[in-house]
Amino acid sequence: MNAPMSPRKLRVTTTSLSGCFGCHMSFLDIDERLLELAALVEFDRSPITDIKHCSQHCDLALIEGGVCNAENVHVLRELRANSKILVAFGACAVNGGLPAQRNHLDVGHCLSQVYRTPDGSATAIPNDPELPLLLDKVYPVNEVVRVDYFLPGCPPSADTIWKFLTDLLTGRTPRIEHPLLKFD
Repeated sequence: MNAPMSPRKLRVTTTSLSGCFGCHMSFLDIDERLLELAALVEFDRSPITDIKHCSQHCDLALIEGGVCNAENVHVLRELRANSKILVAFGACAVNGGLPAQRNHLDVGHCLSQVYRTPDGSATAIPNDPELPLLLDKVYPVNEVVRVDYFLPGCPPSADTIWKFLTDLLTGRTPRIEHPLLKFD
């Protein structure tokens, strides 16, 4: 007699684009519930696994951070192409957050000011193909790819993240209500 097959674990990927990494820290703050989560999911690309690229199709992608350079665009498009559900996770991913404060500034002028020589006589802006090209502004994730869910907060609390994930993993539409839903 064959043993019953265990249900397939969902593949989850997470990444941080341009932000402070606070959303991932909040994610880790679900503490012992990480063990419950590990029984239900398998992490692919994530700082948790140190995997740098999606190894295969993922069921769920959690994206934190705004989109501020060409590498962010590449990573985001790769994740969208390889993920069934994509979540903009935290204020920076949802609306650009703090990194978007540079949007009213001219990027070229900022670079020329930052990379001036010590005597101020010249500008030495790095020009290396390894450095990602800055975009004209910081974009929220949904202005670059289609987003399935938005999880606001700076960062969302561990309880909010847990509620959101358990709703998704049990097949319910995530519903975050006050006091878990905060925009600060």
